[in-house]
Amino acid sequence: MFLITEQSGKEEADIATSAKRDFASLLDDLFVASEKGDGIEADETGARPSIPFDYLSVADELHSGRIKVSAAEYREAGADLASEFAALLDHARLALIGEEPKPEEELPPIDPESIAAELGLDQPKGAADFGRMRRSFAFANHPDRVAPHLRQRAMVRMQVANMLIDEAKRRAVARVRR
Repeated sequence: MFLITEQSGKEEADIATSAKRDFASLLDDLFVASEKGDGIEADETGARPSIPFDYLSVADELHSGRIKVSAAEYREAGADLASEFAALLDHARLALIGEEPKPEEELPPIDPESIAAELGLDQPKGAADFGRMRRSFAFANHPDRVAPHLRQRAMVRMQVANMLIDEAKRRAVARVRR
């Protein structure tokens, strides 16, 4: 139960029996008790709202379905937002005029010919060189080592590189057996 000190016994009894009442009336009683002065200094209580606001009635109004907005109001609001967005873009362009344009990021190729050239598979290699080749390619291109927006591309590049290295290793072993 709630007990408020330094108040009359009647107020304490009113608040103490509030278990049978709803929450809104309990809050009202607490506000009334605090306005009468409960011994707390003004600096300790903080600023009081200058406009009385009933949260419960606002929530009731919002959920009642009585508030309706026409399609014309939505279109008007959208037009205002579009013009505000255009103005914001113009402001951003003006702010960026003095900056150096950054070159477009060149994405690493995923076609097998480019990856084979990057691996150096066009020159015959010994069987021991393929492991070193795989590790050095993975060091530079593994999905865990690239930027997040390049991870999917890096995964494809690693799959293609592993496939090309495995095929080149099979051919090298077959050449040695002949």
